[in-house]
Amino acid sequence: MNFSSRMTRTPIPFDPDRGMDARAALPDVSGELAELVAGAGGCSPYLLGLMTREAEWISQALVSNPDEALAAVFQELRAMAPDALADGLRQGKRRVALLAGLADLAGVWPLEQVTGALTTLADIAVDKSLRAEVGREVARGKLPGFARDAEDVTGGLVALAMGKMGANELNYSSDIDLICLFDEGKYDPDDYFEARTALIRATRRMATLLSDVTSEGYVFRTDLRLRPDPSSTPVCMAMDPAERYYESMGRTWERAAHIKARAAGGDIEAGEAYLERLKPFIWRKHLDFAAIQDAHDIRLKIRAHNGFTGAITLPEHNMKLGRGGIREIEFFTQTRQLIAGGRDPDLRGRATVPMLAELAEKGWAPLEVTEVLTDHYRAHREVEHRLQMIADAQTHNLPKSADGFQRLACFMGEGDAEALKRNIHARLEEVHELTESFFAPSTKSAAPDVSKEVATVMQAWPSYPALRSQRAVEIFERLKPEILERVMDSASPEQTMVQFDGFLRGLPAGVQLFSLFEANPQLIDLILDISSIAPKLAKYLARNAQVFDAVIGGSFFDPWPGLETLRTELRDLLDEMPDYESQLDRARRWTKEWHFHIGVHHLRGLISAVDAGQQYADLAEAVLVEIWPVVQDEFAEKHGAAPGQGAIVLGMGSLGARRLHAASDLDLIVIYDADGNQESDGRRPLAARAYYARLTQAYVTALSAPMSEGRLYEVDMRLRPSGKAGPVATNWAAFQSYQQNEAWVWEHLALTRARPVAGNMDKAQGFEALRAEVLGANGDVARVVPQVAEMRARIAAAKSPDGVFDAKIGAGRLQDVELCAQALALMAGFTGIQVAEQINAAEISDPQKAVLDEANNLMWQLQAASRLLSEGTLDVGNIGSDGLKFLTRELGCETLSDVEKRLIEVSAAARDVIDGLFPPATEKQE
Repeated sequence: MNFSSRMTRTPIPFDPDRGMDARAALPDVSGELAELVAGAGGCSPYLLGLMTREAEWISQALVSNPDEALAAVFQELRAMAPDALADGLRQGKRRVALLAGLADLAGVWPLEQVTGALTTLADIAVDKSLRAEVGREVARGKLPGFARDAEDVTGGLVALAMGKMGANELNYSSDIDLICLFDEGKYDPDDYFEARTALIRATRRMATLLSDVTSEGYVFRTDLRLRPDPSSTPVCMAMDPAERYYESMGRTWERAAHIKARAAGGDIEAGEAYLERLKPFIWRKHLDFAAIQDAHDIRLKIRAHNGFTGAITLPEHNMKLGRGGIREIEFFTQTRQLIAGGRDPDLRGRATVPMLAELAEKGWAPLEVTEVLTDHYRAHREVEHRLQMIADAQTHNLPKSADGFQRLACFMGEGDAEALKRNIHARLEEVHELTESFFAPSTKSAAPDVSKEVATVMQAWPSYPALRSQRAVEIFERLKPEILERVMDSASPEQTMVQFDGFLRGLPAGVQLFSLFEANPQLIDLILDISSIAPKLAKYLARNAQVFDAVIGGSFFDPWPGLETLRTELRDLLDEMPDYESQLDRARRWTKEWHFHIGVHHLRGLISAVDAGQQYADLAEAVLVEIWPVVQDEFAEKHGAAPGQGAIVLGMGSLGARRLHAASDLDLIVIYDADGNQESDGRRPLAARAYYARLTQAYVTALSAPMSEGRLYEVDMRLRPSGKAGPVATNWAAFQSYQQNEAWVWEHLALTRARPVAGNMDKAQGFEALRAEVLGANGDVARVVPQVAEMRARIAAAKSPDGVFDAKIGAGRLQDVELCAQALALMAGFTGIQVAEQINAAEISDPQKAVLDEANNLMWQLQAASRLLSEGTLDVGNIGSDGLKFLTRELGCETLSDVEKRLIEVSAAARDVIDGLFPPATEKQE
């Protein structure tokens, strides 16, 4: 389609009082096209000059396909010889600028195509000039490692496009912001300084080639000052010191600037690799709400520096930096990207409009807000383009005179300058209102009156680590009224404050978390709930505040996803990690978030204790399954693939029974089948037994070693054959023989809750067959009953219950009921692994089953609640009123006295049943 057939805007009327008629310079152009060039030239002396100078070319372009005309210019520039660049690039700039301007005015190209054309021109200009100047250094023999006759050399030098150029959003009269770096790894260390000197010269000449104004005009004003510490560093830096600068000293504005960074010229591959390495600096792994305050501070500095204070007045208002301007929309977008982009790669885009849509799609900004900002952004950019088209000036200021506004109105196809002014003013005001409410929410109310006890607790706050920085104090002072109001509204303000104080005291730093609370006030309620009910969880949060990320991730209160979904999610995350240590740390962070998820759901009554036990078990199993191949692959790098048929990991105890609580460790056994293979075949081969022993140790370390993100789980392997004395990994044949011929009754009891959870699951069927055989052959009542009775006596002698609220220890309590269930399953030859199903399948009376089942449920509810409420045995005197409410709710009682009474009655009834099934030795003798 040719130019005229794609025009969607009525040509601007020509006003002879405002300028010359461009039609005289383009006699071959007629109809709507003639009206277009006349109106454009009349409003813009610059466009008139371009049309006069490029009359023949633009006349041809206007009667052809504008996209093809643009592509032909780009093709010619890409093929241009280095010695022709000085004039050739300037001619290319004239033609692209002229075509883009007319296509914009006529509605032939949308905003993105106009800015994209200007940006592509800049990319070509930068790349061609950079290669030409590096080539000159090579030809002079000044760049070590390259022959003088080498062609198209970049020397490892790359120009990173920043700002609007990086985002493909160049203005009509933009300068271009570049950071020039070189890959020092391409040079011998002895040649470093010689290469650096040559590349600095090349960079300076490149900037001169682009920026100098000659009789042919200029290409792009070029700014190299966005590099690290520009006052003391050369215009071209090595990549390594640049990386070290950002890692150690980089500021939030530099992170924001790098959102749009793009390798645009020179050694693109080296530039992309550099930006990949810089991702941890740009994109923080946790939600970064502190960026809001940083961005707001930058906004205030810009306003103060430029005098943009007070109400919006249109004369000379800056459409880019002023209130309600383009930069406000960009800051709004980029700040949200910085907050969430570390966790969501979809939010790392460079362009403003697509990112506004993505932020709405991901729930980080309201759709109605992003749609308004997108509309105003496009309108602001159009005004900006018209201002710059008038005289090719890098201006963002609206006219200061009535005549200037009338010219602008005419240029924008508006007949009424006053209507245009009202439209611009309304858009600026709305952008300001929407963005200001995000960066600087309304001032909080004064702090409420508090009791003497609460005030006493608060006196220690200034000494806490989280409140040592001035910035943290400023944010916290804004939060304090809201926190105190919620504290004083709680059932027991003094207790709530004491528990919150414990959380605050444990925080190692405050800026990030306080910023998070300020942006998400609903989290204050959550942390007060957690602090007042579960200090242990609050303490954990104080050291792992990043788990709050999960709360505001959008789906925190959704139903439990299930084991397979968890496995897939973790596997995908691990696949994204670059190395073994990163994988283990990522697994830890992910596990903590889900662990927190389960705890909060349980505290808030969204799930029962039974649900929580199953979910903790699902989480552990997902970790065990997906960490196993990660460890195995890492181990195989040095020692080769596992010899034989590999290994299987058995979950024992509570893990095997699929019922864990918030503080459970994991009981594991590893069984391997070398299948006759004597050793592995890696670079450092190991004998099969040593291989699997060391692989198991590596697996346990991967799970339990403290790392930067903590540990995954404590692991207990004492249930393996021969306990601590046995090898950490057991040969399959030896395991079979041991279980069939040597195992003690307690080991067969342990087998009643054993199940394969990870490793080579092809071995699971064989294990289950063995388990069924062993359980079916070793349940002789005469053998099991006395030994279980003896075990109960030993347990009772070794440890007494720690009061009535000890869920685990004591006759008729959880440990006793579980042991009874295992024994009943063994005597029945039953292969079910969960306590309830083992009781149900037992060969005992229904009343006995009912008593045991009630005790199992009640004691598990108490155990699950206790592990959330306290570190050890529950001390009801220290859990506060909110903790007591949670406890009574969980155990189905009205008061604490009811809880105590029910625990005593239920445990006594269960004790009597178990004593009857496994009579103590003294009773048997009688």
